[in-house]
Amino acid sequence: MRLHTSFRRILGAAAAALLLPAAAARADQPKIRVGLMLPYSGTYTSLGVNITNGFKLAIAEHGGKLGGRAIEYFTVDDESDPAKAPDNANKLIKRDHVDVLVGTVHSGVALAMAKMAKDTGTLLIVPNAGAGDITGPLCAPNIFRTSFTMWQSGYAMGKEALREGKKTAVTFTWKYAAGEESVDAFKEAFEAGGGKVLKMMALPFPQVEFQSYLTEIAALKPDMVYSFFSGGGAVKYVKDYAAAGLKAHIPLYGPGFLTDGTLEGQGEAAQGILTTLHYGDGLDNPKDKAFRAAYLKAYGSEPDVFSVQGYDSGQLLAAGVEAVKGDISKRKELIAAMEHAKIDSPRGPMTLSRSHNPVNNIYLRKVVGKENKVIGIAAPALADPGRGCKM
Repeated sequence: MRLHTSFRRILGAAAAALLLPAAAARADQPKIRVGLMLPYSGTYTSLGVNITNGFKLAIAEHGGKLGGRAIEYFTVDDESDPAKAPDNANKLIKRDHVDVLVGTVHSGVALAMAKMAKDTGTLLIVPNAGAGDITGPLCAPNIFRTSFTMWQSGYAMGKEALREGKKTAVTFTWKYAAGEESVDAFKEAFEAGGGKVLKMMALPFPQVEFQSYLTEIAALKPDMVYSFFSGGGAVKYVKDYAAAGLKAHIPLYGPGFLTDGTLEGQGEAAQGILTTLHYGDGLDNPKDKAFRAAYLKAYGSEPDVFSVQGYDSGQLLAAGVEAVKGDISKRKELIAAMEHAKIDSPRGPMTLSRSHNPVNNIYLRKVVGKENKVIGIAAPALADPGRGCKM
């Protein structure tokens, strides 16, 4: 009798186990390990923090789990130092055994990360760096970007300048990859449409002695100037441009980085400047409104373009992991789901190009008060050409 009773209990336990819901069975799965390699000190600290906040907000909207699996974060301060990039990436890839690497802001660091990701097969999502090579010659099935290339905003502004009837231009930037890619893209579009770039000026990074260049611009008398500067350099440049008396006669244009995060320092000198970027203030779409409210509630501050890029990195990872129901060993299916994802982004609809770069609207923005106000679309659903990508 006792044996019969015990047997029935064993059978009952077995039956109960078979009836366990799939979610409970997945509870025993290991966590998905996410490595965040971003600047958490130095000049770009706020960018790294905002990208991190945006990424974590996207995961939180899934209940902190993707495909039923919890997320565990590992962080490394990349210090915006390309020389340290291989060692820092190795800490996450070989020491912490992360499943996905997210980073970074500085293009030099991101290029080193992309090379390591390509060599090791580690899934990499780039939430900022705009170097064309990442989705060009370094492209790979496991490398994705959710931000932009310098080509996109430069090319869009070249098209916009032609629509405004500009026929001649001067370009001016720091002599480094980001600036050169931006002005080259502007020239490509502007001259293809019949415009003429009279001169391409550049000074060594991070010099900010602009006066001799401004004097030459005044002598050349172009219809416009297209410039790439950012941060403190952009603050000084915009103020010096206005102080030289150029603003009233030769309008200043640039990619969004000329006026993003710099308006308070630029003050009146920035008013009316037109820029192009994939995000801006006053986008009238439900997703952006919901995102801004959720971000403010979670972190007590307003989001910016870097927050959006981090958020979309989380959304892209979620699209892949949810598609394979948490089984990230299904690499082919995971990557295919990410490639074909249609992201409902605060910036508007976003898909990915053949080389895994965002395809999205590039907006025309005007500085109005303390906002980069969206006033139109300079280039709808613009895809970077991915030159050199042989994926």
